[in-house]
Amino acid sequence: MTAPFRLRFTFEARDLLEELAAQKQDDRRLRKVRNALARIQADPRHPGLQSHKYSSVRGAAREEVWESYVENNTPSAWRIFWHYGPGEGEITIVTISKHP
Repeated sequence: MTAPFRLRFTFEARDLLEELAAQKQDDRRLRKVRNALARIQADPRHPGLQSHKYSSVRGAAREEVWESYVENNTPSAWRIFWHYGPGEGEITIVTISKHP
């Protein structure tokens, strides 16, 4: 088994996560987001994440961005957008948002 990835967060992703944590009515969604982040950290190919390349966005250094599910079959389901790097063994969380 490979070692887990280190997660890095853009300012946007960190701010959104802090905002979600501050809103008590979103405790359930926050748990789902944290669970999905833990899965990405351990294995970004985990089947429950349904991770796939997101072609309409690139990372700051033109990295391929991936989309992973926080929720599915839910109106305005949430997603996590991320890319590998910048360093080896790292994943950068670009943003966390409702499905566009």
